[in-house]
Amino acid sequence: MAHTDQRTMRRALRGEIAGTIGLLTDEHDFRAMRRYPSFTFDDHTTYLRQVEAVLKTRVSQGSHTTVALFDPEEYADFCTENGLDPDLPSSRTRFTAELTTKGSALPYEGQPVTDLIPALVDEAVRQATWEYAATLLAHLGACASCGEDLGRAAFARASALLVRILDTAPPGSHHLVCSVTGTPEVLLAALHTANDTQGATRLDEAEALEFTTVLAVGIATGSPGGLVMRTTSPGTTDRVYGWRLRDDGLHPLTAAEVFDAYCTDIVSGDLIGPESDVDYTTPPDLGEDSPGHQH
Repeated sequence: MAHTDQRTMRRALRGEIAGTIGLLTDEHDFRAMRRYPSFTFDDHTTYLRQVEAVLKTRVSQGSHTTVALFDPEEYADFCTENGLDPDLPSSRTRFTAELTTKGSALPYEGQPVTDLIPALVDEAVRQATWEYAATLLAHLGACASCGEDLGRAAFARASALLVRILDTAPPGSHHLVCSVTGTPEVLLAALHTANDTQGATRLDEAEALEFTTVLAVGIATGSPGGLVMRTTSPGTTDRVYGWRLRDDGLHPLTAAEVFDAYCTDIVSGDLIGPESDVDYTTPPDLGEDSPGHQH
């Protein structure tokens, strides 16, 4: 009886332990890990199938699992910095444990691994974009004429603009995309909002931070860019409008311009077919008399 009770308690404790699994999402990364003899998988497809089986087993046992993007190059650097043997499972375990605080990770919710991989890659791109944009802002320094921190001022300006955009938006859920193209890397950020039952706007704070940071980079650097918003509300046609980034502020696009912007791939420049039942229009007035303080 005591032995049974101990097994029951251990099973209960396993359900209390949160775990992290590092996932090799593509063939290239998988092949890089095969140089370690202790990494015993031979085939990426089989590896993914086994990972999915482990994840589903943990879900069935009531265990919470976080899945993190495992980068072999970062792993090798981590082992060098910490004096670890990369050909030990314990080293991989230690690296994976730190990914939840430093890397790209998502909670596993029972979805197929084929759906998990693109979500994990998207999360990695989002985080890399935010880190790159934040670094750009941090290194802008102070204004030569007034001494104001340019990055901090641009972030405050971007925050105020986002508040005005949401305040003046029609009722419904909103999907916003901001693009900045003049930096060495094309920066993209998306933000989704929805209204709760009391009519208040709900949004993801991490998304809002990333979005505001990218918008701030465009403002601070004077880089070409723009912002497009799509509003969806039951019983009405979707509404799409946007602005061009210029002179420390946002300038409204015409209906024709927003149509062109929405129907063009930002990165490739390829045309995207327009959707039916979508109203491409001009944005509401943001209520600003001037584009903002000029440095």
